[in-house]
Amino acid sequence: MSEQQQSTDIDSRRRDFLKGLGATAAVGASGLGAASQAAQMNRLQVVDDPIGDYPYREWEDLYRDQWDWDSIARSTHSVNCTGSCSWNVYVKNGQVWREEQAADYPRINQDLPDPNPRGCNKGACYKDYVHGAQRVKYPLKRTGERGEGKWKRISWDQALDEIAEEVLDTVEAGDYDGISGFTPIPAMSPVSFASGTRMINLLGGVSHSFYDWYSDLPPGQPQTYGFQTDNSESADWYNADYIIAWGSNINVTRIPDAKMFLESRYDGAKTVGVFSDYSQTAIHTDEFISPDPGTDAALALGMARTIIEEGLYDEAHVKEQSDMPLLVREDTGKFLRASEVTGLSGNEKTMVMLDEAGAIRTAPGSLGVRAGEFDPDSSIELDFDPQLSVDQTVDTTDGSVRVRTVWERLREQLSDYEPDDVYEITGVGVETMQRIAREFADVEKGKIIHGKGVNDWFHNDLGNRSIQLVATLTGNMGRNGTNVDHYVGQEKIWTVNGWKHLCFPHLDKTGTGPRGMPTTLWTYYHSGITESDPKLESRIEESLEKEWMPMYPEERSDGSRPSPSIFFVWRGNFYNQAKGNKPVRDVLWEKLDLVVDINFRMDTTAKNADYVLPAASHYEKHDLSMTDMHTWIHPFTPAIEPLGESKPDWEVFRDLAARIQELARERGVGPIEDRSFDRTIQPASVYDDYVKDWLDDEAGALENGKAAAEFILRNSGETNPPDSDEQITFDDTVEQPQRFLANGGHWTSDLNEGEAFAPWKDFVQDKEPWPTFSGRQQYYIDHDWYLEDGEELPTYKEPLGEEKADEYPLRYLTPHGRWSMHSTWRDDKYMLRLNRGEPVLYIHPDDAESRDIEDGDTVRIYNDLAEIHAMAKYYPSSQRGSVRMNFSWEDYQFPDQGNFNSVTSMDLKTTQIVQYPEDTGEHLHFFPNFWGPTGVNSDARVQIELAEGGER
Repeated sequence: MSEQQQSTDIDSRRRDFLKGLGATAAVGASGLGAASQAAQMNRLQVVDDPIGDYPYREWEDLYRDQWDWDSIARSTHSVNCTGSCSWNVYVKNGQVWREEQAADYPRINQDLPDPNPRGCNKGACYKDYVHGAQRVKYPLKRTGERGEGKWKRISWDQALDEIAEEVLDTVEAGDYDGISGFTPIPAMSPVSFASGTRMINLLGGVSHSFYDWYSDLPPGQPQTYGFQTDNSESADWYNADYIIAWGSNINVTRIPDAKMFLESRYDGAKTVGVFSDYSQTAIHTDEFISPDPGTDAALALGMARTIIEEGLYDEAHVKEQSDMPLLVREDTGKFLRASEVTGLSGNEKTMVMLDEAGAIRTAPGSLGVRAGEFDPDSSIELDFDPQLSVDQTVDTTDGSVRVRTVWERLREQLSDYEPDDVYEITGVGVETMQRIAREFADVEKGKIIHGKGVNDWFHNDLGNRSIQLVATLTGNMGRNGTNVDHYVGQEKIWTVNGWKHLCFPHLDKTGTGPRGMPTTLWTYYHSGITESDPKLESRIEESLEKEWMPMYPEERSDGSRPSPSIFFVWRGNFYNQAKGNKPVRDVLWEKLDLVVDINFRMDTTAKNADYVLPAASHYEKHDLSMTDMHTWIHPFTPAIEPLGESKPDWEVFRDLAARIQELARERGVGPIEDRSFDRTIQPASVYDDYVKDWLDDEAGALENGKAAAEFILRNSGETNPPDSDEQITFDDTVEQPQRFLANGGHWTSDLNEGEAFAPWKDFVQDKEPWPTFSGRQQYYIDHDWYLEDGEELPTYKEPLGEEKADEYPLRYLTPHGRWSMHSTWRDDKYMLRLNRGEPVLYIHPDDAESRDIEDGDTVRIYNDLAEIHAMAKYYPSSQRGSVRMNFSWEDYQFPDQGNFNSVTSMDLKTTQIVQYPEDTGEHLHFFPNFWGPTGVNSDARVQIELAEGGER
């Protein structure tokens, strides 16, 4: 039989089979005989040419509909994730149809990995929020108790009238500093951040920090560097020879950048993961180290000891760039100052070293010999060789005094970290710990990627300082491929000058203000923390009295201090993320007369507010997006009109300002003298001032978000350098993400074409003094409180709560998870389908089985503070003795309306509320998101048991 005959026969049999199948299907479907269904027998047609002539096209049409749209807009997602990813948003019939990564970032150079595409699973389903059931589309007013969930829809006119009345009453009464505004992370959408901030500051209110409140701020960085989180962009990871991911779960919390970490191995880098669990990042590293939770400082100090003992340190870097050669008095524990040395010229803020000949020399670049905090005209470059090992007496104005260098004091401190002792503390093997230390010291370019796993602890600053010490000793600072890069949140904003002027317009005219407040201190103070511990209360009061830290409302002339009264929250979920949630709910929240939440969804803060005003989604407004993870800027643009009656944040506060101004004029309210700043508060012109460009003195110039975004770009050195004709406009960013043109003067390295950004080059390569007391990376802090607490040098202190380990044997940890960004996407159906869809407690099987708990059971988690219920999930990757609940489940997702933070306590570390130097504070001083006490998540212990009826 020929091939043609075979083909014909097969086609014939196929036709017969299909006809028979059609007949059989017809009989089966109707129960009737074939004769009565003859017409149905040929329902399934024979297709000879499926490409050219194929009748069954419906499924293809459905598929093609996904690739059919009316318009495309460029936007992104305004969440605290550091991603800053550019997306194309497709619209059909007035609805967001789908979204995909734009993938058009220009490459820095061909030797670095392609930055495209950037995005994650959360960004790919943001349209669910735009059109989702949880979307807030109309103004809502609470009708029941706070948190009860009873609301009524009201008009914008009613909402603005009632809120404006309360605000104006408060300002008129002189209690304007009882008005607070909380919103996080300006980099993720600076126009939206500036909206409420601008209005509140024009009315004399208080702007709150966020970076410290989220426990994202690493206090060890300002302590050591005098600078907060200047990081390499992620492309620089590829330049490293050795990378330690230390408490930074990159593959979960840095999804758009994870490829830079993974691909670094293609270029020969070794990667090491330091996590207390076998995390999603650890499984992809060359080596995994698992210290017990909260013992990172001990591990780092053990490594530092090995590096020093074996002579593996970079002596030149240590002498020039650190405070190790500086002399310290043994009688007081304070730095020896030039003013105390007989025959040496200098003042009380000039520190000293011993040169190679044994002569005392002033330390170049210390605060007393330079012009203030930042002084690029001064230098720390040495023209002599200082001694590291000094232990002797010197003649001082007080007589003969024994002195030692910081280096000698550090060596003594490290003598407490015998390798076997480090093993007992951390559980990390001696040989492993020492080998990693040797390897890191041996490479040319070593990098530590540092994250929230270290920051969540009460003694986070000790963990930070100890890890940073490893990089300083090995000289891994100030060069591409090196540094301690800390990524939690995206606090640093590139276009800071334009953003600052947008937020605080009165700065341009008076140079005073604004009122800034560390949120952790404000929250805990007004929640009653000073009642818990006499030493804590005494130190807080001393800090406030000496004005090391502010507190609002301010103390009045009669000695009284009012309670805060009005709280605006937008772009964040303050109530949900309140550490020590129970006293915040029971004490602080009861003091507030008015809570207003501006939101696109009903989250936990909205649920506990008095008014919820509908905010435009990220796909319905103009704004900008940037991050310290990369060096490009790109925009939000409206893909669709705001749904329902929602409005962009800029317009919400603009309209509220208009209503306050109208009401103030009706009442005849005149200027109000600010009690603290040289300015007047002008309620009768607050709208005019809100929409005015104060820099160009142009009335009505900032009516909308796009104009505000252009203002930022026009007035920032990164996008409009003063020494260049180049300028980035908003339309430029819509066309394609634009790499910044310069560093704007507030980053610590130049931004060079064709080179990934890496920090600290101004200090390490150009020899400018670090903005610390000593002008160097400073590991010795001779503040009285540090000396009293034994923290003048990095040390290890065990986590809080160990005394309750018998009663509450499980350490309770709250890491960030893969399926949300904080609480955003916690209620998204697709993200919930990717995990168990409800609050989950991860527990080691041994810990579960010893309590007769099976995977899937509902468990009761409790301690002295509160109890919550969640589903137990076996997690063999965990260490025994610790349980985990991923961050930020909404309270209405718990069966008992609990909160994941309710079993954490209010803990505030008082060494984080100091000023240093104590009189002037050039090294450590309060500035929002730079220096202040952090929230504490991980110093909590719990017990768990099977909940009543909790068996699965």
